[in-house]
Amino acid sequence: MSGLTLDEVEAIAREAHAHEVDVTGRPYLEHVQAVVDGVRERGGSNEQIAAAWLHDTLENDVLTRDWLDSAELPQPVKDLVDAMTKRPGESEESYSRRILTTKGALLIKDADLAHNADPNRLALLDERTRNELSDKYTALRQMLGLTAAANAHGASL
Repeated sequence: MSGLTLDEVEAIAREAHAHEVDVTGRPYLEHVQAVVDGVRERGGSNEQIAAAWLHDTLENDVLTRDWLDSAELPQPVKDLVDAMTKRPGESEESYSRRILTTKGALLIKDADLAHNADPNRLALLDERTRNELSDKYTALRQMLGLTAAANAHGASL
């Protein structure tokens, strides 16, 4: 990977998300770290790992698209971060299509959804929110072809 190193990308992500909390009230960086770990466990490349560090920075408005455009990152990393960024008002179908058509994005989204849908994490939420999020994540996994059988066999890409 040319430009920024993985350590530098990690530092940028840690600084960007430092003051955020997730839906459970936990530090948002726990989610980001879990996605990075999931990408590594799934055999992700350095470019996918870099994108995992940055996967929610635009969507959460902690970094800007201008920052991403000008960052010293390989174009595939920028493309992966863009693919992972759901736009305001965007349909799940459009979002899923972008993930499916961006090489390497599905592996990152698989790791992201695995952490988002972790039963231990969801158990921290009230029943209504837990059910809504669980249904949302299940539907998105189906749209992306990320079935339980495919996951068990590591078929993420």
